[in-house]
This record gives sequence, C-alpha cells and structure tokens, in this order.
Amino acid sequence: MMRSKAREERLRRYWNKHAPSYDRQMAFFDRRFFGDTRSWICGQARGDTLEVAIGTGLNLPFYPEGVRLTGIEWSPAMLDIARRRAAGLGLHPDLREGDAQALDFPDDTFDTVVCTFSLCGIPDDRQAISEMARVLRPGGLLLLADHVAASPWPVRLVQRLLEVVTVPMGGEHFLRRPIDLLPGHGFTIERHDRFKVGIVERLAARKPA
Repeated sequence: MMRSKAREERLRRYWNKHAPSYDRQMAFFDRRFFGDTRSWICGQARGDTLEVAIGTGLNLPFYPEGVRLTGIEWSPAMLDIARRRAAGLGLHPDLREGDAQALDFPDDTFDTVVCTFSLCGIPDDRQAISEMARVLRPGGLLLLADHVAASPWPVRLVQRLLEVVTVPMGGEHFLRRPIDLLPGHGFTIERHDRFKVGIVERLAARKPA
C-alpha cells in the first residue's frame, strides 16, 4: 500500500480529536461485543511485551505482574490519557509515540507483541503485521484481537456499506482479517476464537523458533 503522509496526518488529527470520547465509545463495544477479550489477550503476555497502538491504555489493568510493558501510540492525545491511566494504576510502562507501520525497535526485541482493536484503523495493516513479526523474538507470541469481516454474507454486505463512510472519514475498516496475514510470516496459531457472527476475532500465534 502506498503511504500518504497527508492522509496519515489527517487521520492523526481525527484520532486526537476523538481521544476524549474514545473510552466511552469502547465501553459500549466491550460490553456488547468484545466481552472478556482484553483479559484473554493480556493475560497471555509474558516478559518484554510491546503493545502496538496502545490508545488510551484500556488494556493496562489486565497485564500480569512481571510483564515489562512498552506501548506505542500514533495519537499524542490518546497517549496522554494512557499515561494518566498508568499513573493512576501505579504502573510504570514505557509509553512513547510511534508508528505501527515503522516500529522504532531492533529485530527480535520482544517476547510478546499485543495489538487489540487497532489493526482495523492502521492505514497499512500488512506492514504493521510485518513489523510486529520483525520485533518479536524467535518463539515469541503475537496476540491480536479485532473486529473483522463477519461470517454471514449479509453482514459482510452491511460492513462494506459502512466502509463507504468510515474509511474516508476515520480510516476504520470492517472487512479485514489479520489472521490471513500470519501464514506468510510462518506463525503457528495456538489459540483462536471467533464470535458474534464472526465479527470479533482473537488469537495467539507463535513465531517460529
């Protein structure tokens, strides 16, 4: 995918603007659609862990003790909220601005990489997955959760119609499936759930040792 700096800056402004209302919106989706997905994902993290697109830090309460967490976020406004949330929880993660499509870390840096409900909004999801694979150590665990293309075709049709509005406005995609990108990087799927007529998908995948 050809990257457009102007488009990416417009999307950054969009997410900065929506940062104050993001938690309220996500609370609705957590209740209605995502269920225990945050604890399901974060509970599997071990060791040096990177959360890509950490947003406002909604996952922070769910990480086990002993995890050494680094979080990157594209939106400075969201990152400010994540820092305040971490301080309120008495946590000390390394939170920094960063681009999921060009992670500023050497190869083989992390034991675990986490990304929840964010690949739907990253302009180049393929590049983001490639970067996550690059910074994972051999044998490391990739933990992903997102809304994806539904199983029934009538629901996919509705999702396609939604994208006519959501992709130009905020870069929000409904028909992506990150799991389809993993075989090209040699990942082995160890755990996998898909529910709510296939709209929600979560998985744990192991990088080759």
